[in-house]
Amino acid sequence: LERGTQVELTDHLGYEKGDPHASAFPNSRNGTTPKTVATQVGDVDLDLPRDRLGTFEPRLVPKGTRRLNELDEMIIALYAGGMTVRDIEYFLRSTLGTELSHETISKITDTVADEVLAWQQRALDALYPVIYLDAIMVKVRDGAHVTNKAAHLAVGVDMDGIKHVLGIWL
Repeated sequence: LERGTQVELTDHLGYEKGDPHASAFPNSRNGTTPKTVATQVGDVDLDLPRDRLGTFEPRLVPKGTRRLNELDEMIIALYAGGMTVRDIEYFLRSTLGTELSHETISKITDTVADEVLAWQQRALDALYPVIYLDAIMVKVRDGAHVTNKAAHLAVGVDMDGIKHVLGIWL
């Protein structure tokens, strides 16, 4: 997250850290400010970058944010669906404009890898009166090539009318 916000600050300022022409720009880096945010894996202490003019507002960890459930949940769902860490990194960058390194994504997925495995191996109800099947086309890296593949999703509705994701397959 810290690296992602550093990238956001670089985009905001318009130059890389250590750029010899940085003095030509009206705004500059001004250290970091500590922030604690709650995630599904516990509290995370962050050092968020700031700029001298105070105009930088990170999108990855917006000002005033105390919880980051949505991003964690999205990363976990993509990982559980079979996407690689690099695919998730590309997906977040291309759809949300969020720059998270593959190392950060890997740390998030590692913390829940056991939960994902347990979810994949969980016992299902014996009966689902209604089952929905759907698919969405996603780009998947296969060696050196990127191909379009269908991500199939099965959702079952139990006897109480509650929907359950039964599985996701590529």
